[in-house]
Amino acid sequence: MESEMEHSKTGVVGLFRLRVKSAMGNATARISTAGRDIVEVGKDDPRRAIHSLKVGLTLTLVSLIYYYQPLYTNFGATAMWAVMTVVVVFEFSVGATLSKGLNRGLATLFAGALGVGAHHLACMSGKIGEPILLGFFVFLQAAATTFMRFFPGIKARYDYGMLIFILTFSLVSISGYRYDEILTMAHRRLSTIFIGGATCVIVSIVVCPVWAGEDLHNLIALNMEKLGNFLEGFGDEFFRASADTDHAGTTADRSKSLRGYKTVLVSKSTEETMANFARWEPSHGEFRFRHPWKLYLELGALTRECAYRIEALDGYLNANLQVPAAARESIEGVCREVSSEAAKALKEMAVSVRTMTRHAALADPDLLLGDCHDAVKDLKALLKASQWKETDLLAAVPLFTVASLLIDVVKCTEKIAERVQELSSLANFREVESTSLLEKPAPRAGGKNKVPKPAVVPDVECPPPHIVLAVHEMAPENGRAPAPLNTS
Repeated sequence: MESEMEHSKTGVVGLFRLRVKSAMGNATARISTAGRDIVEVGKDDPRRAIHSLKVGLTLTLVSLIYYYQPLYTNFGATAMWAVMTVVVVFEFSVGATLSKGLNRGLATLFAGALGVGAHHLACMSGKIGEPILLGFFVFLQAAATTFMRFFPGIKARYDYGMLIFILTFSLVSISGYRYDEILTMAHRRLSTIFIGGATCVIVSIVVCPVWAGEDLHNLIALNMEKLGNFLEGFGDEFFRASADTDHAGTTADRSKSLRGYKTVLVSKSTEETMANFARWEPSHGEFRFRHPWKLYLELGALTRECAYRIEALDGYLNANLQVPAAARESIEGVCREVSSEAAKALKEMAVSVRTMTRHAALADPDLLLGDCHDAVKDLKALLKASQWKETDLLAAVPLFTVASLLIDVVKCTEKIAERVQELSSLANFREVESTSLLEKPAPRAGGKNKVPKPAVVPDVECPPPHIVLAVHEMAPENGRAPAPLNTS
């Protein structure tokens, strides 16, 4: 009996120890996972850690209003509005911080002035009419401002300011009914909000600034580069997969590196947000105050249009297609050339946008895509040839579809090239003498340079004319003239 009791106690204690060890192990694993996540987030974009430090620094500076007695004496409890302003205004980029700061400051100024005016008018109507008139003013401004928020242009740039306008007007006008020194209250609140917003803007610009316009600029260039990467490897992946279906799994593994284009499909909201913030930013670096940010949105829309075609091409990479070998071999070379030339043009434009430079070929889209147009003409001529009458057309449909999609991709690339040329003109891209921004071609003997060069009239060496000189010596005494001597 005693042995059974000891065994039960040992079992309970052992079970408790196992549960404690399991809980400790789970806690350790979670802490380790959280630590790895923190490190990955920091490595993904080190600016996030710097932004966190900037927010802490700004809050510390603003809180000095409370700690420093002379400042607290002037502002009192309204100093908390400066702290609240930092919390809601300080954003990751300079443009976002300026947008929120100016929206909050201007909305507070105008709403405070209107609130004081509404309170003054209400006071003139007597004690009975004052609350009725104040309620009417609050209803009128809240309804009108809320309706204005539905306008797309206002909602995109001034939505936060509209909210602050409603809040400030209501607070000033309503609190003035019970608070006599309304001007003093409005002045203190506006001053503290200005201090908090100005501190946010100064720290955001001075300490490791993050420019939304620069991020948008690099994002557009990166998206074009991703499209070029896919097209560059599409020919090898597609024709390798269609030629040998046994390597379909290997092809799927290789094609994972080509699918960066998928992020282009979902970049619309990010681009619009960055463009909105970029319009608020001051001139910095090579970005002037009136930089053509609208063209970046147009470029983003065109890259997404091209990415949708590429997504359709991606569907044929691992489809285990059974296409006739003769049809595949006849169209393979031309499709590879179209895909390669389009990829080269997209990468060339991506480097041009990223570095804000251009060479002679980029000034003319037709010149940049000259080889690509030639390849498309060859592909169209091949598709119209009579040799397909002897081919199983049903089995060759995937090849025709791929060829048609490649032609559509080239058309989208032409539109992108036109917008890049317009952007380079309006943004004053630097002119470079290099024939290619991707790499400087090494001189080759007898080689054919694919990138067109500026027209130069060559020096042609004409062969010297054949001149015959007849040299006659003086006639001898016998009166016979010697034979003429021919020289060249």
